[in-house]
Amino acid sequence: MVHHEAHELVKFICDANVKSNYSSVEKIFSPPLFQAISAGIPEIVEAILGSYPNAIHFRNQKKQSIFHHAVVCRRENVFNLIHQVEESKTIFLSQWDESKNNVLHLAGYLAPQQQLYLRAGAALQMQRELQWFKEVEKHVVPRNKEDRNCDNRTPAEVFTHTHKELVKEGEQWMKDRANACSIVATLIATVVFAAAITVPGGNNGDGHPIFNKRASFLIFGIFDALALFSSITSVLLFLSILTSRYAEDDFLVTLPRRLIFGLLTLFLSILSTMIAFGATLYLVFGESYKAWIVIPVFVLPGIPVCLFVFLQSPLLLDMFKSTYCSIFFQQSHDMLY
Repeated sequence: MVHHEAHELVKFICDANVKSNYSSVEKIFSPPLFQAISAGIPEIVEAILGSYPNAIHFRNQKKQSIFHHAVVCRRENVFNLIHQVEESKTIFLSQWDESKNNVLHLAGYLAPQQQLYLRAGAALQMQRELQWFKEVEKHVVPRNKEDRNCDNRTPAEVFTHTHKELVKEGEQWMKDRANACSIVATLIATVVFAAAITVPGGNNGDGHPIFNKRASFLIFGIFDALALFSSITSVLLFLSILTSRYAEDDFLVTLPRRLIFGLLTLFLSILSTMIAFGATLYLVFGESYKAWIVIPVFVLPGIPVCLFVFLQSPLLLDMFKSTYCSIFFQQSHDMLY
């Protein structure tokens, strides 16, 4: 309710200013308009444009339009308003600022530090920068992609030049995580492979496992095999990350997707290993200590699994949302201009 009332108050003030100070409306509206864009408050931007549609032509001190400024500040909730000026968006996005940068040039520059650090890790920061560049690229005309600014650079050249260090940091970030996780996956693969050869209880004279008639032995066999296959898959995924070429576009989908599936298969291998271990404990000690062996069988193996989920799920969720949930969409069907 407070948000709604504040919104209504802003619209009332905007309407009142247009009616009473029409001759000086640009001087009144321009500072709060660009401040709202910098802060990422689309409601104020919409309220000003709703009361005075010509405010869409305002420019800041660098001769940047409101959409140029939204790209510079990386405010997607303001840039998404471009969908509400569909017929005129080419005109607004093709304009140049004082340095002859079009909007795609501005998307190619490195984001402000406070926006960049909203992403966890250099690889995800690079991914978000690529998402911005690709999204802006969708809305510009083909000739804008070849425009050169005062430094004689195209938008793609600006992006490559300003993101060189971030690419190196992203590569190191990915390799560090792939190295650490591949060690764990390799260790699990070694353990479960050895467990498959030396089955619990040993073999009889014919070479058949002694406990092969028990249900717990079947559980052990299934989850030991699942742990082996998932851990080897995880190792291969992390190996593909380590041997990647690390081109700019790889950070958009390819590398994050490999890391996501690598972590998921690693989790599956840890879970399967713990279940196989619990089945082994029950198989060996279940007959003699059936009364109390159930507690360590079902509780203790769950500790490392829960710990893995608790420690790695924030990173996994961040990567999943950043890779598969777009921040660019039409927020309203009301046309602004």
